[in-house]
Amino acid sequence: MPMTYEAYLDEVTTLLTEMFDMSDDAAIKHVMRAQAADFFTLHDDIPAMRTQERAVQDAKTLFAQISQSRPQARTPSPPKPKPPGKRRK
Repeated sequence: MPMTYEAYLDEVTTLLTEMFDMSDDAAIKHVMRAQAADFFTLHDDIPAMRTQERAVQDAKTLFAQISQSRPQARTPSPPKPKPPGKRRK
């Protein structure tokens, strides 16, 4: 039996926290952003899409999108050598 739209969004949020060790606040923020970007529009219109299996799939999709949009952590460059010259006293 399909979930209500609100229950479905709650389930996707919960899955993000459980599957990807995301904080509640971060998961809520990402689900709300996805909702604002019409990611869940069809889910609202088609109740058959609001299943547990689909919630798992959507949580994985959202996490993949989140991971791709984050800038990669950069390792700091080694300091540049100072050019030779006069020493300051």
